[in-house]
Amino acid sequence: MEPLTWTGALSGLNVVFYLSIVALAVSILASIAVSMFARDTGPLGVNSDGTLMAPTGLVGLSAKALRYSFFALVALVLVYVVGGVVLGTRAGIIGGLSRNMLPVWIALIVLFVVSITFKRKLGLYGKLFDSTIGMIGFGLVMFWVFTGIMGGAFDMLITHDPLSQFSGMKNKLPGTPLRGAEADDYQWFLLGGDNLARDVFSRLVKGAWIVVKIAPMATLFAFMVGITLGLPAGYYSGRLDTFLSFLANLILAFPVILLFYLLVTPEIVETGIPNYMAAVLFFFPIVFCAVLLNARYYTQPSVRTPLLIVVLGGLLWAYLSLISNNGAIVANDSYRIPGLPAMLDWIDMDGGLLTVFVAVVFVNAPTVFRIVRGLALDIKTRDYVAAAQTRGEGPWYIMLWEILPNARGPLIVDFCLRIGYTTILLGTLGFFGLGLESESPDWGTTINSGRRLLSLYPHAAMVPAFALMTLVLGLNLLADGLREESLRD
Repeated sequence: MEPLTWTGALSGLNVVFYLSIVALAVSILASIAVSMFARDTGPLGVNSDGTLMAPTGLVGLSAKALRYSFFALVALVLVYVVGGVVLGTRAGIIGGLSRNMLPVWIALIVLFVVSITFKRKLGLYGKLFDSTIGMIGFGLVMFWVFTGIMGGAFDMLITHDPLSQFSGMKNKLPGTPLRGAEADDYQWFLLGGDNLARDVFSRLVKGAWIVVKIAPMATLFAFMVGITLGLPAGYYSGRLDTFLSFLANLILAFPVILLFYLLVTPEIVETGIPNYMAAVLFFFPIVFCAVLLNARYYTQPSVRTPLLIVVLGGLLWAYLSLISNNGAIVANDSYRIPGLPAMLDWIDMDGGLLTVFVAVVFVNAPTVFRIVRGLALDIKTRDYVAAAQTRGEGPWYIMLWEILPNARGPLIVDFCLRIGYTTILLGTLGFFGLGLESESPDWGTTINSGRRLLSLYPHAAMVPAFALMTLVLGLNLLADGLREESLRD
């Protein structure tokens, strides 16, 4: 069986594709030069329908060239993807990838169609679809989210076992046919093999699932800690604020990488310190939800009590499942603290992953605390807060139902940016071999194992590096779009 080329039967489009890239690059440079040196053409005119007229002269010409070359490039990419879905591996490696990712394309199309159709009823999320930058960022993020869920949780996308080694496939280039493949086997390594003869594409997909699992959840837990402590610090101020701010500054003063090294040291893990930290940090979401619901339904005990029992019962079960491992919260040679019985433990998180999770929450929480505290200090002086105090509302009701909703714009933007930071942090941890197992398919570990042969076989390291870059780029663009739309809200 012959190796696959990148575009196969669609190779006739390659010249047009390269020309489009050159045209886009030239138009970008021309736009920059025109904006710097062209004379100001004055204020724009207004059309009869009230819209602004398009700019004229060199400015208008460069803007048109940039727009049309960009659309041409996007159209060609779509042709490659759609043609690849139809032709499969006859369209080369891109065709094989496109067809394999078909469930992801379908999910993205359905998500965008439904979201754009009902965007006027979806609040800030719906307004995101009025921003081109926001839509591009959201598309990139959701691509990796769907890839992680479908490929990692349901094994729908992977072509081979990501941990298995295949004879004769060590450091093979993308598109290499699988030696001795059975009839049921996928016939190619679409993105090549790594230094242990494992499929890079399947490891990429499984690595996306690790990122999707850890980064948003760790960021969410950090926000729960930061909000639960930051709101009272900003609202009450005084000694409470001084004490909590000192603790936050103390943690932020510690070098992050050194902190991770300490937390994953076998001697530290043996003492159970990461488990104790998890027991404390993971309890904050329960506290937050309890205070939130109690403040909202305090005057309706018939609704509040059953609601609290159901919600807190579920959260407490999840909490115990999260911090328990094999029926114990801490188990070492000296002592054992029993946890949730194994038959009730529905969250399976090994010790290394728990340590990484705790470390990420611990590092991010002080920064979130400072942001929330600053927002609370500003918003508590507003008239609607004074009106709530005049109505006799309690402090926690004012903090959670008056101050927090009015701080949602900056917090949502920071949440997106922080997921990107956490993703980079996870990649860095994997690169240094901290926390996760050496054979883990997470992107950082894969980059680290591939870097040793980077000059000879760059694909093993470049593929996960490109995936990490696109995900973080998408999160940054999504944050920009949300910030732009939240300012108009």
